[in-house]
Amino acid sequence: MGLLSGIRRKLKSAVRYNQILRVLVKYGFEDLVSYLEEEKRYGWLRKLLPRKSREHAAQYTKWAKMRLVCEELGPTFIKFGQILSNRPDLIPFDLVFELEKLQDNVPPMATEDAKEVVETELKDSVKTLFAWFDPTPFASASMAQVHQAISLEGERMALKIQRPGIQDIILEDIKVMYSIADVLERRIPSIQSFDPVGLVKNFEASILKELDFIHEAINIQRFYNNLEMDKGLDQYAHGPKVFQEFTTGKVLAMNLIDGIKIDHISELEDASIDKNVIAKRLAISYYKQVFEYGFFHADPHPGNLLVLPNSHICYLDFGMMGSILTRDIEVFGQLFLSIINKDIHKIIKVLLMLSNNTTIKNMRSLEYDINEFVEKYYVRDIHENEMSTILLELKDIIIEHGLKVPTHFYLFARSLITIEGVIAKLDPDFEQLTIVRPYLLKSVAKKYDPIKMTKNILNSLYEINKYMVEFPNDLKNAIAKINSGQIQVDISHKGIDPMVHSIQRVTKQLVSTLIIVALIIGSSLFIIYKIGTLWSGISSIGIMGLVIAGILTIGLLWNLSKGDYDDRRFMN
Repeated sequence: MGLLSGIRRKLKSAVRYNQILRVLVKYGFEDLVSYLEEEKRYGWLRKLLPRKSREHAAQYTKWAKMRLVCEELGPTFIKFGQILSNRPDLIPFDLVFELEKLQDNVPPMATEDAKEVVETELKDSVKTLFAWFDPTPFASASMAQVHQAISLEGERMALKIQRPGIQDIILEDIKVMYSIADVLERRIPSIQSFDPVGLVKNFEASILKELDFIHEAINIQRFYNNLEMDKGLDQYAHGPKVFQEFTTGKVLAMNLIDGIKIDHISELEDASIDKNVIAKRLAISYYKQVFEYGFFHADPHPGNLLVLPNSHICYLDFGMMGSILTRDIEVFGQLFLSIINKDIHKIIKVLLMLSNNTTIKNMRSLEYDINEFVEKYYVRDIHENEMSTILLELKDIIIEHGLKVPTHFYLFARSLITIEGVIAKLDPDFEQLTIVRPYLLKSVAKKYDPIKMTKNILNSLYEINKYMVEFPNDLKNAIAKINSGQIQVDISHKGIDPMVHSIQRVTKQLVSTLIIVALIIGSSLFIIYKIGTLWSGISSIGIMGLVIAGILTIGLLWNLSKGDYDDRRFMN
């Protein structure tokens, strides 16, 4: 039985592989097929294709043909194309533009199939689970479709139901994709730098997450929680709520939200909703996600955005989300502010921070390119300075000079292009920089928050104290290993002076920090217990101590701001 199933799987893979070759030949990628087919059988495949199909395909550009290949090969390749469109560092912009058009609209599955999935997953009949279940889906895609339902408590729900068997189809396609990537990597040396196998591996991890609706439910809840915790007056976003008791890996239950699609301009006007207000609120809601929450909707196309009666923006479909570390949020803020201030050296410094790459082959060339980028940025009309344009032009410089930035940089850039397109339709004259500037400043200011800095100092002191307690033991163990011959030490004096200088400098800073902490604690005690001469009811000794601590703190911060540079005498 196992042997038969193995043969059946291999036969299925072979059939799918040949189907892929046939589609590639149809759209004129015969050179690529010749690399994939060792026995050169693609000529036979070509004969199977109707002449009209080949003539029809010939009218498209090379990039459009690649998009059509993905659409014809089905959901796995459509998703692969959509994810690949987030990597402008790997593929040409013209291809990115085409892949962003990928559509996966397919006929809905039968009502009975949808019901069967729900009943299997929730282990009960639809009639028992819901007061009402709409047999006709109101949205349908290649991986799932959405039905309306009403719970027994009377709550309106949207049920996202996964197509039966879609997981097996995708897993089979991934196997074929691995085979193709492996062949291309071995036979086309120039393609190795793109790491085809690595791309497929990343795609596999991404699409398997998307197939697990629990993952999307977590995204929705995380997004919802961020909005709930934001009590600011500029919180204009809205998101669905998950019904956990009706959610599994293949069924996702959310509350149904009524609204007008954001690109239905005539409906917005009929409802007396101001398009300019919506444009502004959409921009604010998006930039808050990026620069305050660090968790943003990465696919904000018009189909995923609803305008509510109160002119708030409701986001839908949370399969693709971007997550940014707090450190990177600060770096993004510094980057845009440096561009606005035309600070070339700061832009380079920030890019190096973002890329964790301290080696630049040609710094003069990088400085020149950044300078040209900044000068071009300033001669444009101010309303043309879209944030996405800035990122995309910067992307070309990043790639050219071999800087490795995090993947979410490109995800942010792509989602920014999408959101700006929506905003432009609502209000063509909308100026984004006036909206985003306060969030940039706030993100950078977080780094210098006194409470945060105090916590960092206290944590550092705790770590130093912990290390000093453990140090004698570690030293004793190290000496024992040296004496026993387990460690051989070969010390040669090569430029040790700068290191000694750095150690001395760090030691001075540490001693200064301990003195400042001691002064603050001691002065506070003098003030609390009113010790010594009192001035307006406050200990004058305590006040003097705090003043001295303040002066020492300013001196320490100034010393730290200079950086850990060695004296010139050590560099000669």
